[in-house]
Parts: sequence; structure tokens; C-alpha cells
Amino acid sequence: MLPSGDSLRMASPGMQIFGFALALLGILGATLATLLPNWKVSADVGSNIIQAITQMQGLWMDCTWYSTGVFSCTLKYSVLALPAYLQTARTTMVLSCVLAALGLCLASLGLKCTRWGGGLRSKQHSAMASGGCFLLSGLLCLVPACWFTDEVIKSFLDSNVPPNNKFEPGGALYVAFVAAGFLLAGGSIFCASCPGKRQGGGPRDLILLPPDKLLLQQQQQLLQQQQQQDQLQHQYCSLSPMDNKTGYSLQDYV
Repeated sequence: MLPSGDSLRMASPGMQIFGFALALLGILGATLATLLPNWKVSADVGSNIIQAITQMQGLWMDCTWYSTGVFSCTLKYSVLALPAYLQTARTTMVLSCVLAALGLCLASLGLKCTRWGGGLRSKQHSAMASGGCFLLSGLLCLVPACWFTDEVIKSFLDSNVPPNNKFEPGGALYVAFVAAGFLLAGGSIFCASCPGKRQGGGPRDLILLPPDKLLLQQQQQLLQQQQQQDQLQHQYCSLSPMDNKTGYSLQDYV
């Protein structure tokens, strides 16, 4: 028989699928935010309320959009010339995407609704590992987004910066915040799949079987137990009374 929910605590299949969907949306959002060029956009302040061009800056390129519809971008080739927060954002966003992809691979093994991934205990450990990857990926996505936003706001509020050089947070930052939330939520759901304390001497590893195979296996176990009981009863009944005699009689010495 399978252990009860108190002995092996694991998230329900529906919650696991929901967490997997959140994590999938998170990795898509993190990848999109990493590639988008609008981490900050030129602000419409002062005499630049109506601009003929719109400037955008991202992690990998700077783009300019003209009112005529022309769009041009320039790649940032020099890494050492970039400020520290931009170098950090590049590194952490790439690591976030890699960890999230690793978490998806582990989560596919830890889903209870799948037949691959080993036994129940193996699935629980895979789900727990994937949850850790998602949580770390969400933090790596959240930290550069917060740091980048802080730098943009401080530069915008600096009175020494001319109005035509002021920027405000762009759409890629909002995508990064939402992606980090999805990853953290998905990781929390999968971390709830951690194994609880075992009660009794249950099997070390239970293979997940379909309901028909599980019922057949239980019937076979009951049949084997009944056969063993019949054999023991037959052996007991076949013993003669002389075999069970204990003690001594006076006739043995006459």
C-alpha cells in the first residue's frame, strides 16, 4: 500500500503543473527581458516633450527610433567600458536563464503526472532541486532589475544631468520584474514537494504505477500471503499426536 500523505508530503499534480506553467512563463520573460533593448528610454521632460527621436538603451545594444519610422541599433562591443551595474545585469540575467532552463529539465522529471523520473522519492528530490533552481533564478533576475531601476531613477533625479540625457525605466525592466515573480512563485510550489518524515518501515523507493497495474500488484501480494497461510496451516495439521507428546510416562520405565 502507498504511504499516506502525512508520511510522504508532496504537492498535488495540479499544483505542480501550475508551478511548471509559472516557471515556463518566467523563463520566457527572463529571456525576452535579456534581449530587449529598452531597459531605459529617453524621458519626455523640459523642452523635449515632443521629440523627433526616441533613444533606448539595453544590455547589449543602444537603439534610436526616428519619427520617420527608421529604427537603428548599435551593439555595445566593449565590455570594460560599461558601468558596473550594466556588467552585473548582463551576467546575472544570463545565469538566470540558464538556471531556469535547468530547473525546467528537473521539474519535468519531478512531475507526479509523468511516468519517467524514477520512483516517488526520486521525483520528490527532483522537484525539490528544480524548486531551488527556480528560486535562485528568480533572485538573479530580480537583483539586476532592482539595481538598474535604482541607477535610472538616481540619474533622472540628478540635477546635473541635462534634460535631453534623462532616461526612465523601459518596458524590459517591467518584464524582468514579472518574470522574477513567476520564477519565485513556481520555485515555491516545487519546494513544497520536499519529502516529509517517514513513519514506519515502508519501502525505500515506490515506483509510480497506473491504477490497473497497482491493483494487480496488490491482488498478487494478497494471494501470496493467503498461500503462505494455507501452507503453514497444512503443515500444522499434518503433525501426529506422538510428535507433540511432551513429558514422561510410567510405562516407559516398566
